[in-house]
Amino acid sequence: MPRDSSATKARLLDAAFTEFAAYGIAGARVDRIAENAGANKRLIYAYFGNKEQLFDEVLRRAMTAGAESVPFDADDLPGYAGAIFDHLVARPDLMRLRLWKLLERPAATGPEPEAYRHKTATVADAQERGELARAMAPDDLLTMILAAAQAWFWADEGGQPWSPERLARHRAAVVEAVRRLSEPENTGR
Repeated sequence: MPRDSSATKARLLDAAFTEFAAYGIAGARVDRIAENAGANKRLIYAYFGNKEQLFDEVLRRAMTAGAESVPFDADDLPGYAGAIFDHLVARPDLMRLRLWKLLERPAATGPEPEAYRHKTATVADAQERGELARAMAPDDLLTMILAAAQAWFWADEGGQPWSPERLARHRAAVVEAVRRLSEPENTGR
């Protein structure tokens, strides 16, 4: 039976995602990735190059999937922030992967810069039309929105997982904070 290289690549990428999210690049082991994928470790080098290139592909794939799962909507930035919050609560491993990128491969780029430029331009257009607050530059406003949506990750409640009630309260706070940040000044709310 012929081998399915796309299925093998997908298994390797899934196993690498789990490994990198848990251990970062320095702590990740190619042997574990291959074993968990049910593949020969030589295939990692054949398909992806080295461990750093594999990490870059895992990150690119995760960021692309995240962008597709949480579509950007400049007309509803509070809803967008809430959707990011929900996505990250469901997948905390994405935040860990992103942190490893910032710690170990800060210069690595994926689709984020282009996506960020597009989102910033969309925010700028909405600000120009008076649909969004103009108190901050578009890139600063977008950064604050993303930071609010991710702020839960940094909170420590004694090492205990958050209850559904606590998550709901925090999500509501995120949405309200983004509403206040982005609401045009002349709405009178």
